[in-house]
Amino acid sequence: MPYLIITKLAQESCEKVEGGISLSVNILIGGAAGQGMDTISSILEKVLHRKGFWVFSHKDYMSRIRGGHNFMQVRFGNKPLHAHQEQLDLILALNRETMEIHRERLKPEGKILGDSALLFTGDEMISLPLEATAIKLGNPKAAGSVALGAILASFSLDQDKVEEVFREFFSGGILTINYQAFLAGAQLVGPMATVEKKGEDQGGRRIYINGNEALALGVLAAGCTFYTGYPMTPSTGIMNYLAAKQREAGIIVEQAEDEIAAINMVIGASYTGARAMTATSGGGFSLMVESLGLAGMTETPLVVVEVQRPGPATGFPTRTEQSDLSFILTASHGEIPRMVLAVRDPQDAFYQAARAFNLSEKYQLPVLILSDQYLGDAGRSTEAFDFNKVTVERHLATADDLVPGEEYRRYRLTNNGISPRLIPGKIPGQVVLVDSDEHDEAGHITESAQVRVVMMEKRLSKMKLLEQEVEEPELLGVPGQVIMVAWGSLYGPVKEAVEQLNSAGYQVGALVFGDLWPFPRQKLESLATENRVFINVEQNYTGQLARLIRQETSIVCTKSLLKYDGRPFGPEEICRRLKEEVL
Repeated sequence: MPYLIITKLAQESCEKVEGGISLSVNILIGGAAGQGMDTISSILEKVLHRKGFWVFSHKDYMSRIRGGHNFMQVRFGNKPLHAHQEQLDLILALNRETMEIHRERLKPEGKILGDSALLFTGDEMISLPLEATAIKLGNPKAAGSVALGAILASFSLDQDKVEEVFREFFSGGILTINYQAFLAGAQLVGPMATVEKKGEDQGGRRIYINGNEALALGVLAAGCTFYTGYPMTPSTGIMNYLAAKQREAGIIVEQAEDEIAAINMVIGASYTGARAMTATSGGGFSLMVESLGLAGMTETPLVVVEVQRPGPATGFPTRTEQSDLSFILTASHGEIPRMVLAVRDPQDAFYQAARAFNLSEKYQLPVLILSDQYLGDAGRSTEAFDFNKVTVERHLATADDLVPGEEYRRYRLTNNGISPRLIPGKIPGQVVLVDSDEHDEAGHITESAQVRVVMMEKRLSKMKLLEQEVEEPELLGVPGQVIMVAWGSLYGPVKEAVEQLNSAGYQVGALVFGDLWPFPRQKLESLATENRVFINVEQNYTGQLARLIRQETSIVCTKSLLKYDGRPFGPEEICRRLKEEVL
């Protein structure tokens, strides 16, 4: 009977630890595009989150509307989760291909659940009449809801919270059929397994969100009133979220005809005093590069989010990589001041997005935020954001900042290189003149060598001030003999890898960078004095962070653990490779 197999599976997913039961379950839902995996996964994630579990999910999907092999992984437990996991407790296979591709990833007691019509064979197989049950209820498309019921029952999870989540996805007769299908699916499994699993009562303290949505919320908290962009996977989620909140949040969202228009519109809006931004991926950012120089030359605040995917050219449109760091550090012909930071998780994304606007305005320069597909699309449970921790710091000139009796000079020389920024039309009789050519203090075009030198030094001198704003990387684990260095979205996988290695008796630490330019060197250099071994962990081919570290500090990473197949680096793979190649 299926329920006897499932009972064993439910017991295997628990581990008795001091203070109670530790729960960790990893489910894969796979099939072809168009088979409803996203809906099944989204409902499952919301139900588990509202039951009080910590949830982490990520997507692996092809850039096509129908067909191909796609899958979603949903991991849940009763402690914070920071990354995906390789080994699987359960596979919901909507086609035979899913079974064939992922079968080897099952844990010893793991199972594959699929429709009886697929004629699965093997001790790990659980064949259930998913589609036949849905047809009996009047709608074959409800087979996914039948499967969802079977999944929850498989892990002794009751039906609490399910109906309220279903109401958010369906209505009318479709709601009725799908909820009935869910109940029927639970009955297919049989009596509930005896292992009790409960999440904690979170009392509204946690939210479930992905990286793109967290960035978008940070943008709104920062007071951004104008967003324009061109849809480009995997950054489009930011625009979609902001567009859906236009009326509530008082922000204008405009889809431009291309990325060149988008960044120029943002620069124009910023010139007039609006807090404005755009987001794109590597190919779109390539088109924006000339205008990035325009923002640097005109000293116009600019925030750009670059959600990375594998290149070059079209590359892997729906996969993940960290290969744009070197490019973004020097993008633009000529030399301009800039800040580059990488967000590490949704919490970091929210607060750093707000910080980016303040720094961009304070120093009148571009701030570039790096994310990637893994962070952008991965959903997870996290503590609710505290909007009271976000301050909106406008750095705008008033009449008091002007020299009495003189005309306003947009590029007036000051001790710190930051000129008073006046909004056009705010003070009658004063003209705000900017120019993309080299210019003098008033903004007039010049060919003077002497003025060129003065203006270059004025713009680039702001980097010295910006160096005082950079945040040091976070140290994870213990500062043992081996220190991994990583950046951005690898924070979660590296964090879990460090925890696993240290619990196994190794002395391993990690430095995970958020701010990347100006480069924060203090913590790294202090650790380097004790003759430690540095291992860089990155998702690119050339080890771009290691190269930056060597360039800025002369510290050489002994070994590189690199991954560039478009799939995310997981904690198990990091542990395995570190043991094989270093420890």
